[in-house]
Amino acid sequence: MNKISFIIVGSGYRAAFYGRIARTFPKLFRALFLCRSKEKAEKISQETGIPAVLSKEECLEFRPDFVIVAVNKDNIASVAEEWISLGFPVALETPAGSREEELLRLYDLKVTHNARITVMEQYHRYPSLMAGLHAITAGKIGVPWSAYLSLAHDYHGASLLRRMLMLGYEPFTVMGCASRHPVTETDSRYGPVLDGRTTDRQRDTLIFSFSSGKTAVYDFCGVQYHSFIRSRHLTVRGEKGEWSDTQITYVNQNNLPVREILIPEIPEKYRILDTPSLISLRTSLPQALTMDTCQDEFAMASMLLDMRDYLDGGPEVYPLEEALEDAAWWLLMQEAEANPGTPVRSRSMPWHKAG
Repeated sequence: MNKISFIIVGSGYRAAFYGRIARTFPKLFRALFLCRSKEKAEKISQETGIPAVLSKEECLEFRPDFVIVAVNKDNIASVAEEWISLGFPVALETPAGSREEELLRLYDLKVTHNARITVMEQYHRYPSLMAGLHAITAGKIGVPWSAYLSLAHDYHGASLLRRMLMLGYEPFTVMGCASRHPVTETDSRYGPVLDGRTTDRQRDTLIFSFSSGKTAVYDFCGVQYHSFIRSRHLTVRGEKGEWSDTQITYVNQNNLPVREILIPEIPEKYRILDTPSLISLRTSLPQALTMDTCQDEFAMASMLLDMRDYLDGGPEVYPLEEALEDAAWWLLMQEAEANPGTPVRSRSMPWHKAG
């Protein structure tokens, strides 16, 4: 199998994931970082074992198959445009843009200029979530009508809610509020926090009402990503049953109740990316919903693997239209939080007609 070669533009926390994936699977991936300073280049290279350069000229000499744009959300769209103008396919970190005009511009680049743009929205590929999402699409709980999500922030939450409720681009209203509460810090990206510090953290609570009659509640605080005292949850309900965290309950064809533990999934296509951590996840049957870093890296690695098919004319790894919709939801969520208690209506977007 030929290696997939890519440039990683950026040197932050998310960019480092792609470097670690390339280091873990050297027979599959070949990567190079593009950084803004010598200090950033040295740091990311030391952390990931992947070389880093400071100029586009050196990147062009690398002859990448595509470019990953993993800069901050305020610059991601403009940096993507730079590489698109050079003729490269781009894979954007999330969100695809942080302003509506950026979303419209990216869509125009695709439909008018045939730019090849995909987005690395990975949450639906978490092994712990795939089994539940597959159960929904298989109809085990019937038509999903309501969802509660306290698991991922902003555009990631939007992506999951749309899949959990099997939504298209139907109109909706959203209303809610943001509040701040103290919480003791216990964990972080870099390990446990043991000094007992307490910080005020923002919790966003939003209610979505869709034209089909479906509803969703989004309830999230950033501390849930790294905390030993704040858990993450989800529930999806249909007329035949519900998916709740690690289990699904439903009535079978004889109208008898069935309860199943959802075993994290690794599709056969991606077994080449299996690791001891993922094997342990699938065999330990955790009672709580776990969202480990190993799942994040697997999800992202599976998308990188799918880039080969996309570059050969296959389907987008995560369609731009879906990522634009995720980002548009996020902008409406912010608008609703800025106007607590006031319903905010979704707006018709050009990609809705395409969908």
